[in-house]
Amino acid sequence: MSTALLALASAFVLVLAVELPDKTLVATLVLTTRYRAWPVFAGVTIAFAVQCVIAVLAGHALTLLPQNLVAAFVAVLFGVGAFMLLREGFSAPDETGEDAARTGPTPVSFLRSAATSFGVLFAAEWGDASQLATAGLTARYGHPVAVGVGAFLALIAVGAVAVVIGRKVRSRIRPKLVQRVAGFTFAGFTAFAVWQAIAGG
Repeated sequence: MSTALLALASAFVLVLAVELPDKTLVATLVLTTRYRAWPVFAGVTIAFAVQCVIAVLAGHALTLLPQNLVAAFVAVLFGVGAFMLLREGFSAPDETGEDAARTGPTPVSFLRSAATSFGVLFAAEWGDASQLATAGLTARYGHPVAVGVGAFLALIAVGAVAVVIGRKVRSRIRPKLVQRVAGFTFAGFTAFAVWQAIAGG
C-alpha cells in the first residue's frame, strides 16, 4: 500500500471512529428533523470541506498553539451553537404547529436551510478532535490531499447516516425537544471548553 493510500485510509478510519458517536452526527440529525434533507446535506458538506481544508493547511501548526487560546475560541463557537439551538427549541411554535413539524420539514428556502446547516456544523467542527487528527495526520504522512480526502469522506459518511436517521425518526419525535437537548449538550461543550481555557491559562 502506497503512503498516500495509507494516509487516506488512516484519515478515513480515524475520523469516522471519532465522529460517529460525536456531536457532528447529533447536530446533523437535529437539523434534518427541522429542515429538508438535501439543503442540510449540502450545508454540512460545504462545512466539512472548508474545515478539512483548514485542518490540512494548518497541519501540525494547530496543535502547537497555546491550548487555552484554542479552548477559548472553541468555547465561543460552541456558545453560539448552543444559543442558536436553544433559541429555536424554546421559540413559540410556528403557524403550522409542532404536530405538523413532526410529519415534515419546516418549509424554509434551500439557501436558508443550507446556510443554517453550514453555520452549525462549521462551529461544531472547529477545533474538534477530527480536525486536530486531520492536522496531525497531515504532518505525519506528508500527503495533505490524501489526508484531506480521507477525512472529508469520513465526515460525509457520518453526515449521510445522520440525514437518513433524521428522515426516518422525524415523524416519531418532537423537533423542539431534540433541539433543546442538543442545545444543552452544546452548552455543556461550551462549559468544558471554558474550563479548559481557564485551567490551561
